[in-house]
Amino acid sequence: MEITAIESQHDQKQFSSKDFHQTFARPQFQKPAYLIHKNVENAGEHNQFSTERKHPVFFVDLPSKNVSMTIGGLLPGQLTNRHRHTYETVLYVLEGKGYTEIEDEKIEWEKGDAVYIPSWAWHRHQNLSNTESAKYIACENAPQLQNLGVALREEEGRDL
Repeated sequence: MEITAIESQHDQKQFSSKDFHQTFARPQFQKPAYLIHKNVENAGEHNQFSTERKHPVFFVDLPSKNVSMTIGGLLPGQLTNRHRHTYETVLYVLEGKGYTEIEDEKIEWEKGDAVYIPSWAWHRHQNLSNTESAKYIACENAPQLQNLGVALREEEGRDL
């Protein structure tokens, strides 16, 4: 008698929190449709997010279900709106000099620096140059929280 995967799943024990030590991961490799996004900035700005955030945003289109990466830019002298979100962000500065205000703390940054923005912290970014743009890579765990149904973003002045 042959047992199908669906039948064997129904026969498996249902675990509760007291059984945590009895569960064992059984990871399996599943190759996604693609593993590279070439020439990210040549794909163009993401219209909705670039307009909403008032600075250029380029999405890195890769099949990760847990982390996202974007390339963000700040125009000369630009100050973004204050906002917060339930996901963490790590910024890596590629070009320029500026600061990120996190709650009441001003964190100055320049090319080569990395900045951590905790979840649900009010923050905004300022380019300190009036002539040169600033550029950074932002890595976030937004897809993971979106897949769990708990990702939230608030924009001061729009949502409050």
